[in-house]
Amino acid sequence: MGYRVAVFGAYGHTGRFVMTELRERGFDALPVGRDARRLTEFGLAHRVASADDPASLDAALTGVDAVVNCAGPFAATAAGVIEAALRAGIPYVDVAAEIEANLDTFAHFTERARAAGVAVVPAMAFFGGLGDLLATTAMGDWTSADEAHVAYGLSSWHPTAGTVAAGAVSRERRAGRRVRYTGGRLEYHSGERDLPRLDWDFPAPLGRRAVFGEFSMADVVTIPRHLAIPEVRTYMTVDAATDLAAAAAPVAVDERGRSAQTFTVDVMVRRGDTRRRVVASGRDIYAVSAPLAVEAVRRILDGRTRTSGVASAGEMFDAPDFLRALSPAVTVEPVSD
Repeated sequence: MGYRVAVFGAYGHTGRFVMTELRERGFDALPVGRDARRLTEFGLAHRVASADDPASLDAALTGVDAVVNCAGPFAATAAGVIEAALRAGIPYVDVAAEIEANLDTFAHFTERARAAGVAVVPAMAFFGGLGDLLATTAMGDWTSADEAHVAYGLSSWHPTAGTVAAGAVSRERRAGRRVRYTGGRLEYHSGERDLPRLDWDFPAPLGRRAVFGEFSMADVVTIPRHLAIPEVRTYMTVDAATDLAAAAAPVAVDERGRSAQTFTVDVMVRRGDTRRRVVASGRDIYAVSAPLAVEAVRRILDGRTRTSGVASAGEMFDAPDFLRALSPAVTVEPVSD
């Protein structure tokens, strides 16, 4: 039998994708969560635990090789599960897209995780992880750049209940202010005025689309953690952002539970007059978080890491090699401007 990996929040939308990915790749997947009834749906051995009950988490992680946290809002779960992972001496990976929760992980656990020799990788998902891997790949041999731009071209965005709840927590934590990474630091400012709109030229077949500027995602945390880029800007197609506000849940259209949603992530880094660009495309932003998180677990357990302690995807792993391993779930290609 292979490595045993606990999935905290296994019965959530993304958690189910992670459970499937783990089992298909030969891991012994252990569902963990608060609701015993929902855990039994997997037909597997399971463990009941709550993020605010350290004893239950310690029991749940006994005999486990790694833990993937899929239970949002991560502002309420990440710290407790990371603490338990450190006590157990096992790697921790989460799929948090919450900017504030990711900041907390870096702020509170960097030194402790490094001292314990435990790998902790937050935002190992579509938002935060994929953009960071693409930006790191685009940088190549550059040690610094002037700007990084991450543009999200989503055909639609029907959020899960977890996404809606996490968004509400994030807005409350920053008192409705917007956040951006500029001048080498995170900057919070009034959210009273509308988001700026502009056109972004995505590669074919998507083409030119209206996007919201300053639509900040977890990339404004993950990318500058290890890349010397003083300006990191993220964009979202207007149509997808409008869908998000409507809060209609995703609808499965295949046997794997994936929606019909498609995505293009267009990343450009600039140094002086030179631009480098890498584009990723695929289907279903929640489903694709599963191979991202599981590949991270596999590489950590196999010792294929580039640092220790708390690190974002592009710092922890060989980014180009990691992206190649995501095929066929994600197609990645450089683009010549």
